[in-house]
Amino acid sequence: MTRWHRPLLLMSAIMAVLSVISLFGVLLDHRTLDGLPIWLKPLKFTLSFVAYGLTWAWLLSLRRTAQRASRLLGNVMAIACVVEITVIISQVIRGRRSHFNFSTALDSSLYALMGTTVMLLMLVNLAAAFLVLRERQATPADTWAIRVGLVVSAAGLGVAVLMLPPTSAQLADVTTTVLGAHGVGVPDGGPGLSLLGWSTTGGDLRVPHFFGMHALQALPLVALLTRGIRDQAVRLRLVLTAGASYTGLVALVTWQALRGQPLVRPDALTLGVAGLLLAGTAIAVPLCLLPLRGGRVSPAATTPAPALEPAESADDAREAAAVEA
Repeated sequence: MTRWHRPLLLMSAIMAVLSVISLFGVLLDHRTLDGLPIWLKPLKFTLSFVAYGLTWAWLLSLRRTAQRASRLLGNVMAIACVVEITVIISQVIRGRRSHFNFSTALDSSLYALMGTTVMLLMLVNLAAAFLVLRERQATPADTWAIRVGLVVSAAGLGVAVLMLPPTSAQLADVTTTVLGAHGVGVPDGGPGLSLLGWSTTGGDLRVPHFFGMHALQALPLVALLTRGIRDQAVRLRLVLTAGASYTGLVALVTWQALRGQPLVRPDALTLGVAGLLLAGTAIAVPLCLLPLRGGRVSPAATTPAPALEPAESADDAREAAAVEA
């Protein structure tokens, strides 16, 4: 863990402390905003930033090349997350909305600052993802778990862009001070799921945003959980199946949200597509476990999977050979 990106680790530690403070805020501060405890938003954001920071601190440690660029990108990620949560908590203390708020000049400026840091974070995330995508890990299963996780996570992060345009109702109301929304077909602040706040009466873009972003944790976790499988071809097929299924899930909840449909109230069409996705996964998993070529497995395929780490570079191999000679 000594190679992990230290500023991102520090950022994660700060977010962990702030999450505890936010939890106490939820329990002790009885103010509400849009029908939810006012400290719930910083609690969700800080917990998400803890996972985000730890994941990228680890991913950037897997780089064997362009390490200076990796350190710079990680530094920008950490700073952007700190700026974002600072604005959110500042607005909570003031009892104001942090997102989509144009009520006053100060509110507009703070939201503009958040928008700038979010766009910067998205660009830096894409650049860092490109660097890590090029890196080959110790096994193909590990490599593809990270690659698919990065792509789906970037798509989930991009869903936030869909929340920025004003709704038709906002455009029709010249007195509105709120521009942009995460609800589809319903105004923000209506009935929602406990703790999460996701709408129970209309579509909510926070659902695909959440599931998409956390592909970066879910798919490497699948690779980690399958490390006990000695056949590396089986591991790879399981990881690819998990990646395809998770991608299908993110696409499904995005489609559902854009149709103005609550996550907990799917219609027959959504249920049918979800059933096909589940059935396809249930069929694919047993097939993944079947050995290839009549059951013959190459010796290399039976090697236990090492920890998630970069594959040995050619320079490292030559150096090792020279030492042995």
